[in-house]
Amino acid sequence: MNRSKFVVQEHWARTHHYDFRLERDGVFKSWVLRKTFPQVPGVRRLAIQVEDHALSFGDFEGQIPTGEYGAGKVVIWDRGDYVASRWGAARITFRLHGNKLNGEYSLILFRRAGAGRWLLVKHRE
Repeated sequence: MNRSKFVVQEHWARTHHYDFRLERDGVFKSWVLRKTFPQVPGVRRLAIQVEDHALSFGDFEGQIPTGEYGAGKVVIWDRGDYVASRWGAARITFRLHGNKLNGEYSLILFRRAGAGRWLLVKHRE
Protein backbone atom coordinates (compact mmCIF):
# COMPACT_ATOMS: atom_id res chain seq x y z
CA MET A 1 0.00 0.00 0.00
CA ASN A 2 1.15 3.53 -0.74
CA ARG A 3 1.98 5.78 2.16
CA SER A 4 1.15 9.44 1.87
CA LYS A 5 1.95 12.39 4.12
CA PHE A 6 -0.23 13.90 6.80
CA VAL A 7 0.25 16.97 8.97
CA VAL A 8 -1.61 18.54 11.90
CA GLN A 9 -0.89 22.24 12.33
CA GLU A 10 -1.91 24.13 15.47
CA HIS A 11 -3.17 27.54 14.38
CA TRP A 12 -3.83 30.64 16.46
CA ALA A 13 -6.00 32.71 14.12
CA ARG A 14 -9.33 34.39 15.00
CA THR A 15 -9.97 31.20 16.95
CA HIS A 16 -7.48 28.62 18.16
CA HIS A 17 -7.87 25.42 16.12
CA TYR A 18 -6.03 22.55 14.41
CA ASP A 19 -5.64 22.11 10.66
CA PHE A 20 -5.60 18.43 9.66
CA ARG A 21 -4.23 17.62 6.22
CA LEU A 22 -4.05 14.36 4.24
CA GLU A 23 -2.03 14.16 1.03
CA ARG A 24 -4.21 13.03 -1.86
CA ASP A 25 -4.11 13.62 -5.64
CA GLY A 26 -1.16 16.03 -5.43
CA VAL A 27 -2.66 18.31 -2.75
CA PHE A 28 -3.48 18.27 0.96
CA LYS A 29 -7.17 17.56 1.57
CA SER A 30 -7.83 19.71 4.64
CA TRP A 31 -10.13 19.92 7.66
CA VAL A 32 -10.35 22.28 10.64
CA LEU A 33 -10.79 20.87 14.15
CA ARG A 34 -11.77 23.29 16.90
CA LYS A 35 -10.53 20.88 19.56
CA THR A 36 -7.36 18.82 19.71
CA PHE A 37 -7.05 15.61 17.72
CA PRO A 38 -8.88 12.61 19.30
CA GLN A 39 -6.43 10.15 20.84
CA VAL A 40 -8.89 8.00 22.81
CA PRO A 41 -10.98 5.41 20.94
CA GLY A 42 -14.58 6.47 20.43
CA VAL A 43 -13.96 10.20 20.99
CA ARG A 44 -15.44 12.20 18.11
CA ARG A 45 -14.42 15.59 16.84
CA LEU A 46 -16.21 17.80 14.36
CA ALA A 47 -13.95 18.26 11.32
CA ILE A 48 -14.94 21.01 8.90
CA GLN A 49 -13.62 20.45 5.39
CA VAL A 50 -11.91 23.48 3.88
CA GLU A 51 -10.17 24.17 0.57
CA ASP A 52 -7.31 21.96 -0.59
CA HIS A 53 -3.82 23.24 0.19
CA ALA A 54 -0.59 22.90 -1.78
CA LEU A 55 1.76 20.20 -0.49
CA SER A 56 4.35 22.88 0.29
CA PHE A 57 2.01 24.21 2.99
CA GLY A 58 2.63 21.04 5.01
CA ASP A 59 6.06 22.35 6.03
CA PHE A 60 4.83 25.81 7.04
CA GLU A 61 5.44 27.09 10.53
CA GLY A 62 5.46 30.76 11.36
CA GLN A 63 3.32 33.85 11.43
CA ILE A 64 0.69 34.63 8.79
CA PRO A 65 0.65 38.44 8.70
CA THR A 66 -2.29 40.50 9.96
CA GLY A 67 -4.66 41.32 7.12
CA GLU A 68 -4.02 38.04 5.28
CA TYR A 69 -6.40 35.07 5.32
CA GLY A 70 -5.68 32.91 8.36
CA ALA A 71 -3.56 35.58 10.07
CA GLY A 72 -1.86 34.21 13.18
CA LYS A 73 0.76 31.80 14.41
CA VAL A 74 1.06 28.29 12.91
CA VAL A 75 3.14 25.42 14.35
CA ILE A 76 3.37 21.81 13.27
CA TRP A 77 1.72 19.78 16.04
CA ASP A 78 2.36 16.41 14.38
CA ARG A 79 3.32 14.95 11.02
CA GLY A 80 4.08 11.61 9.48
CA ASP A 81 2.58 9.33 6.92
CA TYR A 82 -0.64 7.40 6.57
CA VAL A 83 -2.20 4.55 4.66
CA ALA A 84 -5.84 4.84 3.59
CA SER A 85 -7.80 1.59 3.61
CA ARG A 86 -10.94 3.32 2.33
CA TRP A 87 -11.49 6.66 0.58
CA GLY A 88 -15.14 7.12 -0.29
CA ALA A 89 -17.53 10.05 -0.64
CA ALA A 90 -18.95 9.57 2.87
CA ARG A 91 -16.19 7.74 4.76
CA ILE A 92 -12.39 7.85 4.79
CA THR A 93 -10.54 5.29 6.92
CA PHE A 94 -6.79 5.52 7.44
CA ARG A 95 -3.92 4.54 9.72
CA LEU A 96 -1.64 7.34 10.92
CA HIS A 97 2.08 6.84 11.62
CA GLY A 98 3.19 10.08 13.28
CA ASN A 99 5.31 11.36 16.12
CA LYS A 100 2.25 11.79 18.40
CA LEU A 101 -0.58 10.16 16.47
CA ASN A 102 -0.62 6.47 15.67
CA GLY A 103 -3.50 4.18 14.91
CA GLU A 104 -6.61 3.88 12.80
CA TYR A 105 -9.08 6.74 12.34
CA SER A 106 -12.13 7.50 10.24
CA LEU A 107 -13.62 10.66 8.85
CA ILE A 108 -17.37 10.10 8.50
CA LEU A 109 -19.56 12.56 6.59
CA PHE A 110 -21.97 14.18 9.08
CA ARG A 111 -24.74 15.28 6.72
CA ARG A 112 -27.09 16.50 9.48
CA ALA A 113 -24.51 19.10 10.53
CA GLY A 114 -24.31 20.70 7.07
CA ALA A 115 -22.11 20.71 4.00
CA GLY A 116 -18.47 19.83 4.52
CA ARG A 117 -19.01 18.59 8.08
CA TRP A 118 -17.34 15.35 9.08
CA LEU A 119 -16.80 13.43 12.32
CA LEU A 120 -13.23 12.35 13.05
CA VAL A 121 -13.05 9.30 15.30
CA LYS A 122 -10.24 7.09 16.55
CA HIS A 123 -10.80 3.34 16.28
CA ARG A 124 -10.16 0.79 18.98
CA GLU A 125 -6.96 -1.15 18.37
